[in-house]
Amino acid sequence: MRRVVNRRAVHHMQDATMANNPCTRCISIFFVEFQTYFAQDYARTAWIHSIADCATMLCAPLGSFISNHVSCQVGIMLGGLLASAGLILSSFATSLGHLYFSLGVLTGVGFALCYSPAIAMVGKYFNKRKALAYGIAMSGSGIGTFILAPVVQLLIEQFSWRGALLILGGFVLNLCVCGALMRPIALQEDHKNPPEFLEQEYVSEAQKQDLKQFSICSPLIRAWSHERLCRCSWQEYNFLLMPNFLVLAVSVLFMAYGCSPLFVYLVPYALSVGVSHQQAAFLMSILGVIDIIGNITFGWLTDRRCLKKYRHVCYLFAVGMDGLCCLFLPVLQSFPLLVPFSFTFGYFDGAYVTLIPVVTADVVGTASLSSALGVVYFLHAVPYLVSPPIAGWLVDTTGSYTASFILCGFSMIFSSTLLCFARIAKKIKKTHLRSLTRNTDTKQQIWTNGAIAYSVSGELDHQDVEILPTEANSYSNR
Repeated sequence: MRRVVNRRAVHHMQDATMANNPCTRCISIFFVEFQTYFAQDYARTAWIHSIADCATMLCAPLGSFISNHVSCQVGIMLGGLLASAGLILSSFATSLGHLYFSLGVLTGVGFALCYSPAIAMVGKYFNKRKALAYGIAMSGSGIGTFILAPVVQLLIEQFSWRGALLILGGFVLNLCVCGALMRPIALQEDHKNPPEFLEQEYVSEAQKQDLKQFSICSPLIRAWSHERLCRCSWQEYNFLLMPNFLVLAVSVLFMAYGCSPLFVYLVPYALSVGVSHQQAAFLMSILGVIDIIGNITFGWLTDRRCLKKYRHVCYLFAVGMDGLCCLFLPVLQSFPLLVPFSFTFGYFDGAYVTLIPVVTADVVGTASLSSALGVVYFLHAVPYLVSPPIAGWLVDTTGSYTASFILCGFSMIFSSTLLCFARIAKKIKKTHLRSLTRNTDTKQQIWTNGAIAYSVSGELDHQDVEILPTEANSYSNR
């Protein structure tokens, strides 16, 4: 029964991501249509995608709040209604300002209410194979991109961009169905007192630290019901003071800046080098289907015993490889060369996207995962807002995509390098502390032989020490 429920949770999460994230990725297919219809430059048109991504990530804590205090079902269904309304209203747009609000703000807020609660739910259902579960669930994003990219292009050709947005609005209403099918569960840790919970072996170190801090509160506070304790903002967001989480947060800022412009400008860049519209949309389809493979295979690999302890390293490697792909993109100026790029970038994009919730859970613990994911996705907001317009401004200024893609590549490589140096510094600090502990814990045993005192260091306890007969007799008499 447990396995059946787990599979249902993954399938519902997969359906939610299939209708959620791919729609924002497919906005890049509308990019040229919007630019041509409204006669605007790259920078102004890019604000549509930027506002949509920014609103999605900026309101992620709101989705976590509704999930924690009302219900994840209510949050996802409300998000589906808002996102669908935004897409439908966008089909009647008469200016870019109209699209900024409807396709950017309204649709983005709707997706925000759906995304973080659905992801956090998978973390509650799975423990042993958490990375694989996230990979399968989040593969819905890749499946949706693979299917929607050519379909959206076909809809634009048949019904214009207005008809395509109207049909997408009806499709996104399926998020309400996904939300209604969600089945929240109460974890065992949610019904335990802090002292009793600390005795369990499966509790992570991050959770133990949080509960130890909580247990020192006054007896009156500890007597309150668990529902009121969950509403305490200190308990929900005390992970913000953890050094490991702060480093992860800074790294996420640079990673988000680097990854966003590529999804906006891949199709326009392909068209600028002579690739046809259908081939350009096919590049997005390739990126989407390889994204699925990256989700699942990296999730499965990092759940193996040999790699489970190195999830951070796998995450760093995936982000760094995506950065290298961006650096090489300006020299790829034909469809046969862009296809391998879509394969490589899509695979590692799916890899590190899968590991974001896993790495976050390893840092803050499962109990704070929903709130922590809300903060992590919130941190994506500012880079998602400014990076596509900055990239568009560079294209308008230089007349080339080279500067934009190089800036994205170095940003992602810096994100990976920052986390790498932080982990190295942490290991050096641990090694230094261990050496100090060994030196201070060296015990001395004192025993006497008449009036003479002998001191034997604890370091000699495991060595064969030759003892004189008279000394041995005096020691045995004690």
